Amino acid sequence: MTHRLSCVTPPYILTRLLESENHEIRDAALSTLLTTAQLSGERNVRGLIAGALAASEDGRRSIYDCRHSTFLPLARLVRSEGQKPVADASANRAYDGFGDTRQFYRDVFQRDSIDGRGMRLRGYVHRGRRYNNAFWDGQEMVFGDGDGQVFTDFTGSLDVIAHELGHGITEHTAGLEYRNQSGALNESLSDVAGSMVKQWKLQQTAEQADWLIGAEVFTPTIDADALRSMKAPGTAFDNKLFGKDPQPDHMSRFVKLPDTPDGDNGGVHINSGIPNKAFYLVATGIGGFSWDAPGHIWYESLKASTATTEFQEFADTTYRKAEELYGSGSTEQQAVKEAWSEVGIPVTTTPTLAGRR
Repeated sequence: MTHRLSCVTPPYILTRLLESENHEIRDAALSTLLTTAQLSGERNVRGLIAGALAASEDGRRSIYDCRHSTFLPLARLVRSEGQKPVADASANRAYDGFGDTRQFYRDVFQRDSIDGRGMRLRGYVHRGRRYNNAFWDGQEMVFGDGDGQVFTDFTGSLDVIAHELGHGITEHTAGLEYRNQSGALNESLSDVAGSMVKQWKLQQTAEQADWLIGAEVFTPTIDADALRSMKAPGTAFDNKLFGKDPQPDHMSRFVKLPDTPDGDNGGVHINSGIPNKAFYLVATGIGGFSWDAPGHIWYESLKASTATTEFQEFADTTYRKAEELYGSGSTEQQAVKEAWSEVGIPVTTTPTLAGRR
């Protein structure tokens, strides 16, 4: 299986920053793009050994300080499972974010860490200098500090942490290919994970939540709400520095891009807005907490998906899983049907096994 690096900052934002009149912003964006491209190549090798290193360790946390190096083996272990907070706030935020995400999956889905078998959670903070990204590489999560002008420390957003760990869960379940529609679905499932973990931590209902991804990663001087909005894709930002949020919220506005790094692997960070909006509509349509019925429907559908699952197939699966979990014609199943229809993907309502599980 080909592995691709899963980063939280969309490449189209970094590309736009190359046009900034501020040379420090330009340099940071260029450095981030170049190192991300290099890491994508390394990712193919790292992914092959990830499984061998995933022995059950009860999801124990280990946080390392890269000390601004890009060579992870030189990073220094600064906090391990059960240890008290340290002086480094970034290390503590990463440790706590890992813990919240791990506990969420244990409590809500009875899942033991990323792989379901107690995989150790390794986090690396302070990678490089002015690195404007955070990523999951199949083995660990790595955080940049941001450039201090556009982006802040990426450990500051719980939904970013849960988003990236969500890529690991997808990799160990459906293994969705990180390209075109399956890649956009992969990105969306991580946004769903990020939102659910944040809402669970805050004990917010679907109506109370802001449904923003990465609201904390921009500096106060940047006119942007977040990296993405699940409630209203296409509205997270609109400014001179990196343009307007390009995410569509309906299949009629699906963006066709080449399956290349410059094309965002076929628009994986862009077209994810469509299934994102569908999940938001399901959660608010059912009401209550997003991690209850909506979360269970999406999680069971993820486990039933394959590497090449696209939007239509996933929509049909969620409809069937809603029936299996909550009954034919239930409020939950109707909410799923209506949500997908609203984003331009009518579900295929073929007969399935009815009844409650």
